[in-house]
Amino acid sequence: MVKIQRLEKKFGKNRVLSGVDLEISKSGIFSILGPNGSGKTTLIKSILGLVIPDNGSISVFGKNIIKGPAYRRHIDYLPQIANFPNNLKVKELVQMIKDLRGCRADDMHYVEYFKLTSFLNQSLGSLSGGTKQKVNIALCFMFDSPLLILDEPTTGLDPISLIRLKDLIKKAKSKGKTILITSHIMRFVEDVSDEIVFLLDGKVYFKGSISDLKSKTNQQDFEHAIATVFSENHV
Repeated sequence: MVKIQRLEKKFGKNRVLSGVDLEISKSGIFSILGPNGSGKTTLIKSILGLVIPDNGSISVFGKNIIKGPAYRRHIDYLPQIANFPNNLKVKELVQMIKDLRGCRADDMHYVEYFKLTSFLNQSLGSLSGGTKQKVNIALCFMFDSPLLILDEPTTGLDPISLIRLKDLIKKAKSKGKTILITSHIMRFVEDVSDEIVFLLDGKVYFKGSISDLKSKTNQQDFEHAIATVFSENHV
């Protein structure tokens, strides 16, 4: 599904990715974790072709992404910050994304799922942060793509919407999809993840299940296990 080899990226003098090797070859839910500045968002944007690495290679669906952007049509992406024009109405945004993708979308199902029907005629600028996030999640899930990339998907969500999001992610997994997630919310990560990938200083320091991480670090809970990996490897 996704294969990354020796990936490197610098912004000026700041080295963000330092030879990342990562392979995700099966369906499931994979959470990419790490402190601020560890390279999570840069890694995701590299997979999407939005950041051009300095060295290394990325293959998605068995094809090197430098051969063209067509592979992106099979990826649904929820950015950490979605900057759409504030004057657009919600229904106009939904239609615009459908037109750009040019494929079947189950948009009304997700509009109703997140109780967004009453907001369709409102402009994005009039919405609360949490409601905007629900719109963005609906936009991401309304296409039936095999790979989903969710960058901090829980931002601004109320408890009920968070439960709905978890259910959506688990349902996507049950359909054989692969879901990549970044999040700072450890409880959420623990609830949904099959495996985690821990990034630190632009390198992968752990990939595996949460139970394997706990065993490796001799910790009983997830947060302390993550803290142990950080403290043992942070210079």
